[in-house]
Parts: sequence; structure tokens; C-alpha cells
Amino acid sequence: MQSFFVSLPQAAVLWLVILVAIAVSAALVAWPPKAPVRPLTEAQADAFRFAGEVAVAAERAAATAVRRRDEWAAAQRESDAAWLAFDEADRRARETELAAPFPLMSRRRKPGENADRERYLHRAATAACRQRDLSIVQLNDVLAHRGWNPRLHPVVQERLLRSAARAHRQAQFEKARERELATWHESELAAEALRTLRAEAAAALVRAGVIGQPVADEQWFADQWTTTELPAMVKAAA
Repeated sequence: MQSFFVSLPQAAVLWLVILVAIAVSAALVAWPPKAPVRPLTEAQADAFRFAGEVAVAAERAAATAVRRRDEWAAAQRESDAAWLAFDEADRRARETELAAPFPLMSRRRKPGENADRERYLHRAATAACRQRDLSIVQLNDVLAHRGWNPRLHPVVQERLLRSAARAHRQAQFEKARERELATWHESELAAEALRTLRAEAAAALVRAGVIGQPVADEQWFADQWTTTELPAMVKAAA
């Protein structure tokens, strides 16, 4: 009897191991066999290889699209800065124009006053050029007296200088605006090229049988973009 009770735990462990082995064997027998992978046909292999090549081209196009978008954003900032500069130059020019109807006191000029007026014009034009309110070409015209009368009263000279500064700032803004529109157009072309390449790669995978048929809607291709790759270009060309 003592031997029976001593060997009882060992027998229980043995039976438990046997039951676990039987359960594992039954599970392996009941597990469905894995279907063999069918090899790709020659047409599918070609389509899959073509899809890989197009995917590589799409990655390059994505980098180009990001670069074009950054260039457009930089051109937009330059255009905004040029507009603010033009708006300030226009405000200053209109301030001096308000004083134009008031006549200047006519008196006999002192000896050397014309030379003083000429020096004032040169100094004011040079300072305006340093502040980028005048171009180098405009400064050369002032110093050479091409279209500028150095004997005019300083008030009149100041009005003419501010008008010239407004014209210069306006020309700068127009150039910045043209560059912004050009970079926006290039960004749109790069985005369209990327969309086309990704759609072509998806179509190649469909032909290879790797993925199912996509939705026959152009919006499906637009959804393949992420927000970082395709910004909302809501600024229309003026």
C-alpha cells in the first residue's frame, strides 16, 4: 500500500504527458496543409519588374516634388516681402505728393546754394540705394544728372526720389510675383508627374496579380498622396 501511494504522483505526471502528446498530435493532423505558392508567369514577372522600376522613378519624383514645393514656398515668401516693401514705398511717396500743391517760397539763392542742393541730392540718392529703395542704375542716373535736375529745391528732390523708390519697389514686386507663379507651375507639374508614376506602378501590380483592381476613380490616385507630399495649393494664379 505504501508503494502504491508513493508511485501515484509519478503515474499522474506520466498520464498528463501522454494526454498532452495526444492533443498536440491531433492538432497537427487536423491543421490544414499549406497550399503551395504558384510561381509567377512570365507576363506577371515582367509586370512586377516594371512596377518596381516605376516605383523607383516615383521615389525620385517624390523628392523632386518636395524640392519644387519648397522652392515655391520660398518664392511666395519673397513675393510677400516685396509687396510689403512696395506698400511702404507707396505710402511714403503719397505723403510727399500731398505736399506738392503747396508752393515753395521763391527767393534769391545764396552763393553756393546750387552746390548744396546737388550734394543733398547725391547723399539722399546714395542713402536710398543702400537701403535698396533705389537700384544701381537709378543711382547712376542721379549722379550723372540723367533726367535729374540737381538745382531743384530739396523738398522737390525728396518727392522725386520717393517716386523713383516706389517705381523700383513695384518692379521688384512684379519680378517676385512672376517667379512665384513660375515655381508654383513647376510644383504642379512635379506633383502631376508623381501622381502619374504612382498610378502606373499600381496598374502594373494589378496586371501582375499582386493586388486587386483599384477603384476606377481618379480620386483613388489622389488618396495615395500624403499631406507632406501634396500640399493644398489653394493660391490661384493671378
